[in-house]
Amino acid sequence: MNLVFSLDWLPILGRGMLVTLELTTIAISIGFVIGILLAIGEVYGNRPIRVLSIAYTTLFRGTPLLVQIFIFYFGFPSIGIMISSFLAGVLALSLNSAAYQAEYFRGSIQAVKKDEVIAARALGMSKLQGILYVVIPQTLRMVIPSWSNQLISLLKFSSLVYMIRVEELMYRGKIIASLTFRSFEVFIIVAMMYLGVVIFFSNILRMVEKKVRIPGLGYKSAQ
Repeated sequence: MNLVFSLDWLPILGRGMLVTLELTTIAISIGFVIGILLAIGEVYGNRPIRVLSIAYTTLFRGTPLLVQIFIFYFGFPSIGIMISSFLAGVLALSLNSAAYQAEYFRGSIQAVKKDEVIAARALGMSKLQGILYVVIPQTLRMVIPSWSNQLISLLKFSSLVYMIRVEELMYRGKIIASLTFRSFEVFIIVAMMYLGVVIFFSNILRMVEKKVRIPGLGYKSAQ
């Protein structure tokens, strides 16, 4: 690999990585909020809310992410809704991530013993207070191993938005490769940049998991 070549194009790829991280951060955050609401609705909601929650997760988990990206970017303008490529990417990644996060949260919520909710009600808490102050704190601690997989997957799947010309890492790598005809070298560098960020986040999440682990629960990180 030509070292000079690599150094020449690293700043451009670095700016692309910043866009990738921005996409991932926004999408995982929006997906977190929607996902936990969907999980609560599926576990504690009435029948219509449960049906809607299940329908949402089934739809977004059962259809390809690339199709969802195209619906937002190409489909919305056809019905008069104009959005930027970046916003289309954020919406698709966020809503798709929410569906997967909802399943992780649901599993963790159901792992909390029902007796604890009953005890909270006996102490005078409302059902909502029991969920917020008893169930959710434990859920957030238990969900970290599986949730960390979603963060890593989202980071990698964000590369799909290059198809709608969002100037993230993959898009910039493709442009450099097409201009220099050195695809092998370019995409090796791109792959190493993704790998470096994945390893960084994996280690951070592993440390967070150890910090907040519930004593005696005995689960292990999936990373």
